Amino acid sequence: MKNFFYHAPVKVLFGEGGVDKHLAAELAAYGKNIMLAYGGGSVKRSGLYDQLVSVLEQAGKTVIDFGGITSNPTYDMVLRGAETVKRENVDFILAVGGGSVMDCVKIISSAAKASKDYWEMFFEDRQAVTGGTPWGAIVTLSGTGSEMNGLGGISNKALNTKATLPGSPASFAICDPSYLLTVPEKQLASGIFDNLSHCMETYFGPGECVSDAMNEAVMHDIIENARAWRKDPKNIDILGNLSRPLRVL
Repeated sequence: MKNFFYHAPVKVLFGEGGVDKHLAAELAAYGKNIMLAYGGGSVKRSGLYDQLVSVLEQAGKTVIDFGGITSNPTYDMVLRGAETVKRENVDFILAVGGGSVMDCVKIISSAAKASKDYWEMFFEDRQAVTGGTPWGAIVTLSGTGSEMNGLGGISNKALNTKATLPGSPASFAICDPSYLLTVPEKQLASGIFDNLSHCMETYFGPGECVSDAMNEAVMHDIIENARAWRKDPKNIDILGNLSRPLRVL
């Protein structure tokens, strides 16, 4: 048996219409300058970007655009984001996308508050920032459960390595399953299998405990709903079932 401390501070707002219902209220406690961070073009092609900008502007917020975050986000992108946060006096970062966008924003949040280069600060000085720039997530792809923790996987091209750094957990995550329709079908299929693979990581690891039984149930649920999704790819109930699993493990 291993001792542990469990703390899950992220407020999850799950269901259709979450942005219109909750976003303005969740941001009311923060300042005016909101950095809107996202990945590729699907956020704009789907109309989600325009919806978010409209909600933010109606709430009296100023939007600072920060797009182009790639899969396996780079430390260079983290540094660009941290510089934008400082230069634009950003009060809150809104991450729109899947695990890569959220991972990048977590580390931007900490790097913007670091007293020196954050990579060096963590890996050489063994120090991490606590209380970074606050951020929240609009989840458009389920696969990693990244919205539920404060760790981010970042690739450092200069050092030819990828590592996990500690960042800040989200203040809230709005998870509208209809937003899974904003990403290409192939990308959604990859996200579904990513859900399954992350369950396998712990299931096939050492030791046997209650989490194995939970994993079996979740993996069974993912497989059944993945098959149902192939037959009915726009069914919101099925998409909801596929976007929940990693928030319960």
